[in-house]
Amino acid sequence: MRITEAKFAGSSTRVSMKPARKLPEFAFIGRSNVGKSSLINMLCGNRKLAKTSSTPGKTKLINHFLINDSWYLVDLPGYGFAKISKDAREELRKMINDYILNSGEMVLLFVLVDSRHDIQKIDLDFISGLGENGVPFAIIFTKGDKLGPNALKAQIEKDKAILSEQWEELPPMFVSSAETGAGREEILDYIQNYI
Repeated sequence: MRITEAKFAGSSTRVSMKPARKLPEFAFIGRSNVGKSSLINMLCGNRKLAKTSSTPGKTKLINHFLINDSWYLVDLPGYGFAKISKDAREELRKMINDYILNSGEMVLLFVLVDSRHDIQKIDLDFISGLGENGVPFAIIFTKGDKLGPNALKAQIEKDKAILSEQWEELPPMFVSSAETGAGREEILDYIQNYI
């Protein structure tokens, strides 16, 4: 799939406030600072589409981007270490859950995991919750250019082994790099299959 047009379509805090036009939605989420905005910008070929920041927890709203006038890419707030109050964290958790569990248009949730480290407990807990609620998801390992090819392969195999302790069948998995563009075609082709 080629993305020829990507435009901001609105921000919301609840499913009831999302864009009125009903189209398939592909959402992206991950731990704070996993490289989500950079990945979204790489997929869309637009460095300024999603706001990137070195400060974790920049995304505080659910952002819809209209792609090729036929589907939405949905940028969800990160979960995890953002330096925000407990109350604010709880609000974000509710917002994320409301979207994931109640958006009838969401086709698939891409969960982003940093390829440089072992998959963390917060990721495993989040993924486990998706399984319990029957939410369809795939995993994208980000920052795939930061390790050498052998180290990257070994780390992903290790993460697969950790996931296999909870899952009989592993979800689809992709390796990406916002720097090199790796994974772009595979992820977009996978989305294309659902549209």
